[in-house]
Amino acid sequence: MPYLELPSHRLHYRIDGRAGPWLVFCNSLGADLTMWDAQVAGLQDHLRILRYDRRGHGASGTPSAPYTMGDLGGDALALMDALHIERAHFCGLSIGGLTGQWLALNASERFDRMAFCATAARIGTAQGWADRIAVVRSDGLAGMTGATRERWFTPEFAARNPVIVSAILNSFSATGVNGYLGCCAALQRADYRDVLGEISNPILAIAGADDPVCQPAELATIADTVQRGQLCVLPGRHMVNVESAEAFNAVLAASLGLA
Repeated sequence: MPYLELPSHRLHYRIDGRAGPWLVFCNSLGADLTMWDAQVAGLQDHLRILRYDRRGHGASGTPSAPYTMGDLGGDALALMDALHIERAHFCGLSIGGLTGQWLALNASERFDRMAFCATAARIGTAQGWADRIAVVRSDGLAGMTGATRERWFTPEFAARNPVIVSAILNSFSATGVNGYLGCCAALQRADYRDVLGEISNPILAIAGADDPVCQPAELATIADTVQRGQLCVLPGRHMVNVESAEAFNAVLAASLGLA
């Protein structure tokens, strides 16, 4: 497995595709890079795709917590620098979408078109994340799997696709507590509501129609507030890229000028 060794941790990454512009995928909290398998399968003939495990997740290392959105965005830029990727498209989901917002605000020149999916300019509340941190510190992640299934997938999709859902939930329960808590701390402080209007990159905001975590109205706010925004609402809950994979790929490809 390829790794980038950084002073405080290593990042596990994977490259797919052989030609075309670069596209960077950025994962949800508690997920690893396999959450994008359906996107890679559908888009790799047209793009060079970089996906990676966020610090504290998957096969990446876990530096000392807490983390900031600058830490998470800096990891993405470090990978691009190491791989000599001067400019790329970007697609992030949930905390990955917040990472994208930080990148658009702090390194816009490194990116072309960006997709912010199942996310918000402010996810939850500071107290809500403090409560989550306390529960995970006390009980770990295993007891949250059932609630995570309900937030991430509709019951109908979970019943039809048990293998896919189980694989993603297994990666969730395998996430290290320290890495998860470090990212929760970043989410506790992240709030871009007052600066969304400064984002000048073309933005596609993709919502899951039944997402209880980041509702379509929050994605509509992003699309309406950035300088060049577009909203798309697809069937599904928080893991809309998995639940509506074919439609997700089609709308993402169109936004990147591939269709």
